[in-house]
Amino acid sequence: MTQFSDTRLAEVRQIIDRYPEGKQKSALIPVLHMAQEDFSGWLSPETMDYVASLLQLEPIEVYEVATFYSMFNTQPVGSHVFEVCHTGPCMLRGSDDIISYIKGKLGIGVGETTADGLFTLKTVECLGACGYAPMMQLGKHYREHLTPEKVDAIIEECRQSVA
Repeated sequence: MTQFSDTRLAEVRQIIDRYPEGKQKSALIPVLHMAQEDFSGWLSPETMDYVASLLQLEPIEVYEVATFYSMFNTQPVGSHVFEVCHTGPCMLRGSDDIISYIKGKLGIGVGETTADGLFTLKTVECLGACGYAPMMQLGKHYREHLTPEKVDAIIEECRQSVA
């Protein structure tokens, strides 16, 4: 059964209390972040239903938000999620080549996870770092001016972090 710890539930209540009565939907994005962090890095239907019950929302209202934003994972992901920007400026600077390189290097397609559970590759819309293209987000950090050599170093760094 998906359920926050008492401490985390208190944090959820603090977030909800920031908003006027009847406007608890405003707490949805921060609560979804908390749920994703606490429940294996992704939002299962059970988890989204739990969040809906906490916020007194219809489950569809939670599903709409969780599936719209690329920062939410609605299926299991690897320990390291490569979110490569593939909008215009990044494409002009080679993001398609970087995506192809990562696919070949890791042997996975976009939206897939390596068999060892270490890496997931996602493409995302603009991350707001066009001047540093091609780029990707890895956790809370941006990796910029990507080249195949930089990608190799990032992959090795990620492998070392779990060794």
